[in-house]
Amino acid sequence: MRVWPMIPAMPATPTSPRRASVVALRFGRLAAMGAVALLILIAGVWASWGSAQHVMLTKGRERGTIEVTRCGEETCSGPFTPVSQGASARRQVVIAKSVAVRKGRTYTVVVKPESDEVVRSGPAGVLFAWIPLGGALLLASVVVAGGVGRVRVGWALAGAGVALLTLAFVTV
Repeated sequence: MRVWPMIPAMPATPTSPRRASVVALRFGRLAAMGAVALLILIAGVWASWGSAQHVMLTKGRERGTIEVTRCGEETCSGPFTPVSQGASARRQVVIAKSVAVRKGRTYTVVVKPESDEVVRSGPAGVLFAWIPLGGALLLASVVVAGGVGRVRVGWALAGAGVALLTLAFVTV
């Protein structure tokens, strides 16, 4: 009977307890960082969806334009002129004040249901609504690249976040 020599890379005994704990800690770190990255992305979608749903799902919603006549610290307001069928004119609606909203300009908007609050519509409105997701993509890219060790996936997330934020900046 011939005895084959052991391959040097294979240990003669099963995995040592120390090695098993290192593997368990590595798996725990990957699972925790993956959960953190997923939580960041879910929070970004959740924060964006509050406005994005009104902009993207416009069927049955009142659409029109607002001419901004007055701006406060957090909001601007002005008269609403309807464009869609079934929408009614309003003397004053409110839009969130941002760098993209200026007094004296007219914007296409969608009225939030059962309120006098409006959000921008069209490509600029869609991209503006998804800005929180762009920030979440950038933050999650750091967690994925550093915490999970998936550098290429981290770069892809960062690229998507930068692209989203850049497009939003250019269109708004």
